[in-house]
Amino acid sequence: MNKNTQLSARERIAALFDEHSFVEIGAMIQARNTDFNMADQKTPADGVVTGYGTVNGVLVYAYSQDRDVLGGSVGEMHAKKIARIYDMALKMGAPVVSMIDSAGMRLQERTDALDALGMLYQKMVQASGVIPQITGIFGRCGGGLAILPALADFSFAVKDKSEIFVNTPNALKDNHKDKLDTSCADYRSEVTGEIDGVGEDDMDVLLKIRELLSVLPSNHMEGAENMRETADDLNRENPALENTRDTLYILKDISDQHEFIEVKPDFAKNMVTGFMILNGNTVGAIANREEILDEEGHAAEKMSPALSSDGMRKAEKFIRFCNAFAIPVLTLVNVDGYKATVDEEKYLAPALADLTRAYAAASVPKVSLIIGKAFGSGYLCMGSRHIGSDLTYAWADSHIGMMDGDAAVKIIYAEEIKASDTPDTFIREQSEAYNALQNSPDSAASRGYVDHIIHPAATRKYMISAFDMLAGKRRNS
Repeated sequence: MNKNTQLSARERIAALFDEHSFVEIGAMIQARNTDFNMADQKTPADGVVTGYGTVNGVLVYAYSQDRDVLGGSVGEMHAKKIARIYDMALKMGAPVVSMIDSAGMRLQERTDALDALGMLYQKMVQASGVIPQITGIFGRCGGGLAILPALADFSFAVKDKSEIFVNTPNALKDNHKDKLDTSCADYRSEVTGEIDGVGEDDMDVLLKIRELLSVLPSNHMEGAENMRETADDLNRENPALENTRDTLYILKDISDQHEFIEVKPDFAKNMVTGFMILNGNTVGAIANREEILDEEGHAAEKMSPALSSDGMRKAEKFIRFCNAFAIPVLTLVNVDGYKATVDEEKYLAPALADLTRAYAAASVPKVSLIIGKAFGSGYLCMGSRHIGSDLTYAWADSHIGMMDGDAAVKIIYAEEIKASDTPDTFIREQSEAYNALQNSPDSAASRGYVDHIIHPAATRKYMISAFDMLAGKRRNS
């Protein structure tokens, strides 16, 4: 099969599932409606292929909409087939994969079509936090259907082909598609953050879905232990870690076989979220990001280590998923404040509250590692000991406190600085003293706020040890 071919509904099914494992359900079902021109229409499988099979040897249910049958539109029987798949998946505790390519609701079926779409909303809400739900968008997903990927846990789209919208770009005031395509995969990935990954083509999206399924538990009762076997050295060290603040690089390095599955990589790039494997177990990772390394290991892009509302929203949703499915959480902390713009100020406080609530409420094992700056209330909200982290580590060159020494000295010694003949020297000397007394990891550790100070090179073995110890943590603790 040519990787660049636009796949049919059944070809998508074949590509997603292990070879010869898929069993179709409801293949003989057709539309019941005969209004308007429907009496003369052939509707094989009523425009959606439904069934179950294995992905990487694990039971998965799926449906794939068929654009060649009434545009893949959602009607009564179409929706009932999908609802049956959800009912079975909930009984068996297995994930559901939705492959969307639809013209929308079937106009010929009036309120029956509305009832059908409402039924799908209800099934997805019932499954939320119980079984993983992953959506792939392979064509059109508009109007009321745009809610489906938003209700899912993770959604993927095809570059230059997927269309996701509530209102079309041309229906927006003072806009048209050529000016700003608000329906394209890149916009939904980079600007709105609705899409967790963009594939180059259909096959690329299906591979991303298979990869994600390989590290997720099948349901909220199963847990994330022993997801993969590993031959990687549990004590492997990397001295190069101390020279970077690219947390994506750090997370890849300390993960088994250097594998890390990032979600929402194009949205709020100053916050990294994704899944890693430590000693064979899945761990969810959240990290502030200050720089992006290129393929040669050079800093290609620098970012401020400040929290943004989009970054916090991205992290908060991810924590809630991990907590629902008993996936431990690792947080890499490097934050010195908040992004300061008029637009950000509208959303910062609610986003901070949601992030804090998510961390504090999560009962899964939580480990925090301070790799750079950890200043003020931004540090508190990033999975700190103070809101429930089970273990907190810090790199030896990290800084933990209220604020940077220079800024603190300018407040504390404002009058003395004005009176000084050498203000720059005075600020430098007092800042060094402040940082040593107030901002060092030793100072935080002496008060019990840091459990252990480690060298960056040894990060992997300490994180593995921490999560191994916390594996028996009771969820109500």
